[in-house]
Amino acid sequence: MTNREKIINEAKRIEEDSLYSAKGHFYAGQCWVNTNLWLGGIAAVLSAIAGASALSQFDYHNIVAGSLSIIVAGLTAIITFINPNERASVHQKAGNRYNALRNDTRIFYDIELSEIDDKKATEDLKKLNDRRNKLNLESHQIPKWAFEKARKGIEEGEAKYKVDN
Repeated sequence: MTNREKIINEAKRIEEDSLYSAKGHFYAGQCWVNTNLWLGGIAAVLSAIAGASALSQFDYHNIVAGSLSIIVAGLTAIITFINPNERASVHQKAGNRYNALRNDTRIFYDIELSEIDDKKATEDLKKLNDRRNKLNLESHQIPKWAFEKARKGIEEGEAKYKVDN
């Protein structure tokens, strides 16, 4: 195997790693978006019911209003503590960074590599690898379920472009 072939193979590994990481982060981020919507929606509905119940005339409504208020306070505390919106944003940004690395790597071995010598190719490959390592260190861990879902989607062709067929 020539040095050029080794460079191409390693670049393709970086591309593949980036694809799986990006998709995993996107799935994890979407889960946090959904969590935020569900918890926030439930809290809002229960808060409205509690308010309406507190304003009614009958005594048992005060118990309902009080109970619902406690539940709303608990949900609000959970939302504040786990901060699903922030977690979704972190995964979205990481996914975008991995996608950028994937795209840059593909352009490197498909287009740029033919115009540079092996020494420059090795230097550029090291820079791509450094970016991958930095992303791996800085990014939140992808939950196993998100990775599995990403792998399934990739295997089913979600990440393929028409031109690649």
